[in-house]
This record gives sequence, C-alpha cells and structure tokens, in this order.
Amino acid sequence: MNELISHFIQQQTCANICTLNENNTPYCFTCFFAFNSKEQLLLFKSSTDTQHSFNILKNPVVAGTILPDKLNKLQIKGVQFEGEVLPFEHPLAKHAAAEYYLKNPMAVAVPGEVWTVKLQKLKYTDNTLGFGKKLLWERA
Repeated sequence: MNELISHFIQQQTCANICTLNENNTPYCFTCFFAFNSKEQLLLFKSSTDTQHSFNILKNPVVAGTILPDKLNKLQIKGVQFEGEVLPFEHPLAKHAAAEYYLKNPMAVAVPGEVWTVKLQKLKYTDNTLGFGKKLLWERA
C-alpha cells in the first residue's frame, strides 16, 4: 500500500461503513477504528446485537469512507474502501482486540466485539497532491 495512503488512515479515528441487509438495502454506521498497516486491516468495535452486525454476519462484504478528523474544505482528502469482514476466529483477526485497544484504550470498558475488515480495494483522494489526484490500491 502506498505510504501516503497508509499514513493518512493511521492519522484518522472514525470511519463510515456500509453493510447490506437481507434485501440488499444499504445500512451505514460510523465507528472508531484502528488500522493494521502491515496486513491492511481496519479494526472496529461493535456489539453483536446491532443491525450492522446482523447484516455483516449474513453478508461480510462492506464498503466505506474515512475522512480527515478535521475537515479543510480547500484540501479535500479521504479514502473510499471495499473489504470483507473476517470471522472472529480467522488467523488475521487473532490480535485485533489488542491492536484496537492500543489506539482506543477507553473502549475496553465498552461491551462489544472487535471486528476485522480485510481491505480489498481503496481509492485515496488528496487535492494537496494536485486537484483531483487519486491514488489507487488493490490487494494482490
């Protein structure tokens, strides 16, 4: 993954993630996340009794966006991503909770599970690199 993309994601705290319900109707939610840059994983915590959790358990394919924590309307930056939520027992999800709590230590007190999104594809827009400049990444 391009270092500019990885650095941008690591500096942010919130993502918007979209799931599909059983009728293929989109359902979006916002969450705090941590990023594993080595494996290109997005980690978030949520209760298993939420609508988006029900959706993920039936269809693990997700899409989402990450915007800067502090928006600057003259310097548009952001990531659009596609990925798949891994089962809790997947080897890549093994250390998800430990990694997530390093970035979000207060979340230890909140009930829920740490979920792992294996990023498959993303587009990074950064107008500071030139108007409309986009960097693309796709898992090999």
